[in-house]
Amino acid sequence: MKCTFAENLKTLRLEKGIGQVELAKNIRVSSGIISLWENGLREPGMYNLIALADFFGVSIDYLVGKEN
Repeated sequence: MKCTFAENLKTLRLEKGIGQVELAKNIRVSSGIISLWENGLREPGMYNLIALADFFGVSIDYLVGKEN
């Protein structure tokens, strides 16, 4: 089963040992939007996908579940 963006985001955040608020500050979004993303209620736009990929050191394909 492929992982979804929401699952990948939460896993990466927990592996890094940071909370939603800290992640939000690092990529300059509200902590509420991180929660929405992790619960699969919203998806980020391209600018935020790039910011997340850069922050975690992964590809956008990895984030969205297109590569392992």
